[in-house]
Amino acid sequence: MTKTDLQNIFNKTEELHVVVIGDVMLDNYWWGGVERISPEAPVPIVSLKSKESRLGGAANVAVNCRALGAKVTLASVVGDDVDGNTLIQLATDAGIDTSLIMKSRQRPTTTKVRVLSRSQQILRLDDEITDDLFTEEEHPFIDIVLKFLQRVKPDVVIFEDYNKGVLKENVIHKITNHCNAIGIITAVDPKKKNFLSYKDVTIFKPNLKEVREGLNMELDVVDTAALNEVHNLLKNKLNHHITFITLSEKGVFYAEDNKAAIIPSHIRNIADVSGAGDTVISTAAIVYSLTKDVRLMAEISNLAGGLVCEDVGVVSIKKEKLLAESIAVICK
Repeated sequence: MTKTDLQNIFNKTEELHVVVIGDVMLDNYWWGGVERISPEAPVPIVSLKSKESRLGGAANVAVNCRALGAKVTLASVVGDDVDGNTLIQLATDAGIDTSLIMKSRQRPTTTKVRVLSRSQQILRLDDEITDDLFTEEEHPFIDIVLKFLQRVKPDVVIFEDYNKGVLKENVIHKITNHCNAIGIITAVDPKKKNFLSYKDVTIFKPNLKEVREGLNMELDVVDTAALNEVHNLLKNKLNHHITFITLSEKGVFYAEDNKAAIIPSHIRNIADVSGAGDTVISTAAIVYSLTKDVRLMAEISNLAGGLVCEDVGVVSIKKEKLLAESIAVICK
């Protein structure tokens, strides 16, 4: 792989259309200083200095895909509330198509409020309902997504599952079957609840914790042989194409047919791991769509996940920085 090869791949990201489907959330950051303890209870008093809202969950995956240059459509369900309007506006401002975001009167927009002082998180407040979509929400949602896929035929669909209710089993099956029927690549970032519902997808990308929970196994030894056994077990249950497992500080593992390997992580000044998985699935889906090279997909995604961990909070990947790092590591 040469520098020119990598530059060509990164240039071609602008030719891709990605549809991200799943649970969106609004990540709110309240920044302040702590100078004293409350006289009312043994808790710190935070004097707020600034507030910021960022796109989280599936919306952060969409932001990462957009940051890499792809055209992006985001499909989800938000509350018919102020936070939902804020989320849609932030996505629109980021250049993301929000025509497949439905509003619901039966659930609030999922929000996470993080209170921070000196770059340290002091408190998190969650406002959400994690029940599955009601039937009157589910059927219209499936309908608009399938019609869009049929009409537009994007290059790749990413399922981003945070167990917040959008990705019901029926939603997963109907959309996956339609993608397979019309030749659209599918990539999945799963969670425990629907772990074994993503049958026949192209890329299945859990992290190590999700593998242990989803398969109900200890997996004490984490090496290529053990993870290849996991791949075979998943293959028997899901009939997917590629297994791609993130291993935190140990790097990533990939398996496709008779190819399997662990790619070690690189030394980083880790500030915050929030959102790293979103960056990894975004990068993996895009690189694989362009190259069909599973090892290159794993190498570049591994670098992308590490880079975003150097910043505090949920942040998106920077395309030029990732390209420079990829050239330095892969072409050396």
